[in-house]
Amino acid sequence: MENIPEELIPALQGAIPGTLATCSKDGEPNAAYITQVYQVDDNHVALSRQFFNKTFTNMAENPKVHVQVAHPETGEDWRLVVEYVRSETEGELFDGMEMQLEAIASNEGMSDVYRLLSADVCKIISIEKCNR
Repeated sequence: MENIPEELIPALQGAIPGTLATCSKDGEPNAAYITQVYQVDDNHVALSRQFFNKTFTNMAENPKVHVQVAHPETGEDWRLVVEYVRSETEGELFDGMEMQLEAIASNEGMSDVYRLLSADVCKIISIEKCNR
């Protein structure tokens, strides 16, 4: 398990959507954008689930997920390999993510579309800064 470096934290603030790559139990890949990759603690992130879709079905079947986020000021990309642990639908983490999602949605004029269904907590396996 790897800790989140300080220079990665701005990329976890929701300014730029992340991308996720998952794989079904049968080996079929899937890639999708995600609104929030949210820091839970030094070695966990939560992914915002806003829709029931293939990404989260895959996570339940095959919990290893590849996430890519970008630093909003430098544009540097970071790759995280994470493992799905659990989903939260209430509590402090969920409330914090829901509040941030409402701010993002309001800024994009999508308040009537974005709705947090769960905060999917994942343990960080590895973190890699991508060179350009």
